[in-house]
Amino acid sequence: MVQLIIGEKGKGKTKVLLDKVNEEVLNANGNYVYLDKSSKHMYELNNKVRLIDVSNFYIENPDQFVGFISGIISQDHDLEKMYFDNFLSISNCGDDFEDLLAKIEKISNNYKVDFVISMSKVEKDFSDAWKNCIIVSL
Repeated sequence: MVQLIIGEKGKGKTKVLLDKVNEEVLNANGNYVYLDKSSKHMYELNNKVRLIDVSNFYIENPDQFVGFISGIISQDHDLEKMYFDNFLSISNCGDDFEDLLAKIEKISNNYKVDFVISMSKVEKDFSDAWKNCIIVSL
C-alpha cells in the first residue's frame, strides 16, 4: 500500500509524517524505516525507527532510488513499513513522480511493505489514479 501526505512546501507535512511513524511504531510487528534528505529529525523519531539519510548515498535518479529501496527490503525480511520525507528531493524524480510511485506500488505488492510518502505537491498535480492514496492534504 502506498499512502501520500501532500501539500505545499512549509505546510507541516514532515510533522504529520513524524507523528504518524511514531504512533504506528508502538504497535509494530516488524521493522520501520524512515528515509530523509538529512538526519535532522533523528531525535524526533522513536528509537525503534531506523533513520536513513539518503544524501549519503549519491542517488541521482529514480532508478537508483528504486534500487536503493529494493536493497533495503532485500536485507530486512521483517520490514513492515517505509516512510519517505521530502520524496521529490530524495528520489530525484522530478515531474515523473507518478511513474516512480507506480514502481513503488509494485514493490509494495510484491514484498508486502507499506509506504507512507510526503511530497510537496497539491492534489491537482495528481492523476485520478493516485488521488485515493492521499491520506493528508495540507
